[in-house]
Amino acid sequence: MTNFMDLGIRAEINAVLKANGLTEPTPVQKQSIPILLKGKDFIAQAQTGTGKTLSFVLPILEKIDATMPQVQALIIAPTRELALQITSECRKYAAYQSKLKVLAIYGGQDVDKQMKQLGGGAHIVIATPGRLLDHLRRETIQLYKVRMLVLDEADQMLHMGFLGDVEAIMEQTSPKRQTMLFSATMPHQIRSLAQRYMKSPTDIQIRQAAAKVTLKEIEQLVVETTDRAKQATLRHLIDEHRPYLAMIFCRTKRRANTLHDALLEAGYLVDTIHGDLSQAKREQVMKRFRDAKLQLLVATDVAARGLDVEGITHVYNYDIPQDAESYIHRIGRTGRAGDKGMAITLVAKKDHPSLQVIEQGIQQKIKRIKVEVALSDDMESDAEVDQEASARRPQRKSGNPRTQQSRRSQDYGRDRRDNQSRNAGKSSGRAKSKPQDKQWGNRQDKPGFKSQSARSERGESRGTGRGENRGEARTRNDRSDRTERTERGRSSGGRSGGRSGARTQRRSR
Repeated sequence: MTNFMDLGIRAEINAVLKANGLTEPTPVQKQSIPILLKGKDFIAQAQTGTGKTLSFVLPILEKIDATMPQVQALIIAPTRELALQITSECRKYAAYQSKLKVLAIYGGQDVDKQMKQLGGGAHIVIATPGRLLDHLRRETIQLYKVRMLVLDEADQMLHMGFLGDVEAIMEQTSPKRQTMLFSATMPHQIRSLAQRYMKSPTDIQIRQAAAKVTLKEIEQLVVETTDRAKQATLRHLIDEHRPYLAMIFCRTKRRANTLHDALLEAGYLVDTIHGDLSQAKREQVMKRFRDAKLQLLVATDVAARGLDVEGITHVYNYDIPQDAESYIHRIGRTGRAGDKGMAITLVAKKDHPSLQVIEQGIQQKIKRIKVEVALSDDMESDAEVDQEASARRPQRKSGNPRTQQSRRSQDYGRDRRDNQSRNAGKSSGRAKSKPQDKQWGNRQDKPGFKSQSARSERGESRGTGRGENRGEARTRNDRSDRTERTERGRSSGGRSGGRSGARTQRRSR
């Protein structure tokens, strides 16, 4: 049986590994550690839970020179949770070196505090791309002496839009560096990045064989349910399984908050973690979960990548993941380091296509079970909750309402003039419809509306009945106005003449 010392790891680190229950390397560790100790560029494609973190942490600890006060190793991670997880691993296995300094740099933390820590001379920096670029612009960190660069969960950085930031960071490092890339999948953009910035890398792929080993440690179940019964089914399963620590995955932050509130009201020790929480709140929640002061943690997929909490016995997919990769990442939170775990996915009828995709991806048929639960009359279904939230969501309005009203008035006036000119020469057999009010779909419902017959009876028809052409009526009125003006002009020679004629007429009387 191969051990870590056989791979080239020193006795001091091996003792720490044994103290933490690690004696035999995983397949990805067996293939990667000897190559990385030789200083070669390296690409590893492996699923979560296969031991990727120690694959690069142990070689880095072997090669770091604690007597040189400069950044020698840089590890870039896509999320704050993963950066903190890697930092914890580095500090754990570097405990024998008191002078070795490990620093995590991520958003949501005080920048001034990070600047002071960087000024103290860190040897290993674990960072998220955005905050690291911020420090590079401030010139509070120098990377030209970095000898080892790690891109962890590279595909996730691509999905989160960090690839441009990663390239900008790599440009600041030494061209003589050793580059290590670890990823669960290998999209074209990641391959292209590796070709541009890596020197003849050794490429290994830990595919289905290792993934199946990971999944063998996890009992997987599919629970058939409905949208209405999903919450009650989850509570029934939690009460039946009585997990020590459990993670519950939801599709969106809003659904995670809704489920958290329902479980909290039901009396469970539960909290939630997602992207809207401040960094201080996230760290507080994770500390309580790791200390087992919480039993349940409701999370979105942001927590699925790289989050390693010892003692998670159950994973519940409250919302089914959309593909096999996300499914493996989620359930990989349990059954780690040889421990047993259970993963339960709640599936409604509409989720069956996604379930087929997952089963094809993991090449395994997941066992189905049904759970009978009693529903109370006041229990809302997930669909009803979604509809209610959509109804409460404010509708977007574009532009200034007054400007829109003014523009509508101008458009209406212009259209009216164009229609009048077009209708002036048309026959009287066609009646033009009046533009409807945009606010009132049915004109009879509009306050103050008067029907055509009512206007006719009150003398308000104005000569524009339904059978008469409005253009013809307008033309007739224009002729009458011209005739009246002509007769008025002929009757008198002006304003003074008219007045003189009136005075003569009164004298004769």
